[in-house]
Amino acid sequence: MKMTTAVVGALLGCSHAGAAVFEFHGSARSLDDDRPIYQEHHAVSGTCESGVFVPEQHRVDYLRASDDTGFASKQLTYRQSVQLPEVDFHQPEFNERLEISYPEANTLDITWQKPSSETAMVELRFGSKLVVDAGFDQFVRANWAAVTSGQSVEFDFLAPTRGDYYGFVLEPGPKNRVDADIVVQIRPTSLMLRVLVDPIVLGYNRQGALTHYLGLTNIRKNADANHTAAINYRVIRYPECELTD
Repeated sequence: MKMTTAVVGALLGCSHAGAAVFEFHGSARSLDDDRPIYQEHHAVSGTCESGVFVPEQHRVDYLRASDDTGFASKQLTYRQSVQLPEVDFHQPEFNERLEISYPEANTLDITWQKPSSETAMVELRFGSKLVVDAGFDQFVRANWAAVTSGQSVEFDFLAPTRGDYYGFVLEPGPKNRVDADIVVQIRPTSLMLRVLVDPIVLGYNRQGALTHYLGLTNIRKNADANHTAAINYRVIRYPECELTD
């Protein structure tokens, strides 16, 4: 006897038709000395719309490589756009918290509790090209045809601890850096920033899942600097639809 879609959805614990889950884990190693640093556990819930996965909620738990204990967390909510998530990042060991919200159209608020316990608050106006935090992953998928054909795409990327955004370009990356089906990098468009900021190299598989990340992370090495890491990702569970068009 065939089961209806509604019955299957109920058995899977789906709250409404089209609900889907995407899970993946990452293992980070220091680019300085190649030692294991931490793991990332990602759980993304969303819907399948026209056969493509659309994220709604994204939880990241960060665990120490040494003993698997949690030390930081991040919650992302995609209300405005898949490229503009609301962000709540908490790193208790350094008494640090970063929140990004959108009080009105084309405006975002940044509240950053620094390791020094000082709190910085910024309101920022932005245009249509802005990408925030893990929205870069969705930005890559939204431009999948360009990415897989070797084209470049310009965008603005938020640097929340600087209270501003900067011009970046998504372009083909160095294939000798990671062993991935598709390799891209994001780098500043400004010549001055290129001197100060190294490109971030990203690897993807042909399904559109992130497999590699090389570059500066959001995880602190100490109160003054963040880890620079190589992160290898593996998919635990794909959604019941495609990640890209």
